[in-house]
Amino acid sequence: MVEWNKSVEQRLRWIEDSLALGVTSFDHADIYGGYQAEGLFGEALAAAPGLRDRMQIVSKCGIRLVSPQRPSHRAKCYDTSQTHVVASVEESLRALRTDRLDLLLIHRPDVLMDPHELARVFESLHTAGKVLHFGVSNHSPSQLALLHQFHPLVAHQIELSPLQLASLHDGTLDQCISLGLRPMAWSPLGGGRLFNNDDTQALRVRDALAHLGKRHGVSEATMAYAWILRHPSAPLPITGSGRIDGLRDAVAALDLRLSAEDWYAVWQAGAGREIA
Repeated sequence: MVEWNKSVEQRLRWIEDSLALGVTSFDHADIYGGYQAEGLFGEALAAAPGLRDRMQIVSKCGIRLVSPQRPSHRAKCYDTSQTHVVASVEESLRALRTDRLDLLLIHRPDVLMDPHELARVFESLHTAGKVLHFGVSNHSPSQLALLHQFHPLVAHQIELSPLQLASLHDGTLDQCISLGLRPMAWSPLGGGRLFNNDDTQALRVRDALAHLGKRHGVSEATMAYAWILRHPSAPLPITGSGRIDGLRDAVAALDLRLSAEDWYAVWQAGAGREIA
């Protein structure tokens, strides 16, 4: 992530440089940075308010953390009640210095979620113009289907990388295609593990990416992003990078389309076995 302890000018420059590369969606959550990251982004955005219409702002809610920033929270839990969701959205809008969220995601599955109540909250927020679209994050296919039955969802944020293959085979991405949802892939580089860890899985995948990257003349990171983009569900990788060079690696993947052989070579490296 961008180093938000930098000055307002440095944060603003990072936003402007990202937009210049064609990176126009910025992913947030109320809890990020101990409930402070949205405010730091909003502070930078307030220095150039004209940038707001050039971007899409995503945020997430539904996790209550014990924090000095939220003194009323007594214990960590999930909460998709009307009171919590509405309060979270209002606080995100205030912190981000904007009148709307382009996309709101329910951050984690809440066993106590009442889909009727949450759908009514979504409709109210949409009617008020405060949230344009809704989705979920880290939900199982059945959990997503339940909420989608009561209010249309447009996105599902999931973990996906050559080190994390579960969503390829548990029905998650199949469901995205079936419902026309865009998956958003968090930790596309395995949370940095692809390049900062020497466990056997990471080493196998790194070797496979290096081999393909050399052939295509791109970095290993670019190959990892290209691997994600190759899936027919059209995933949107969330880079998490505060380095502009890291964003360039991601953008460069848009010009690549892996063959099935190359894609499966990376899959086999991640799985540690040949396909059956």
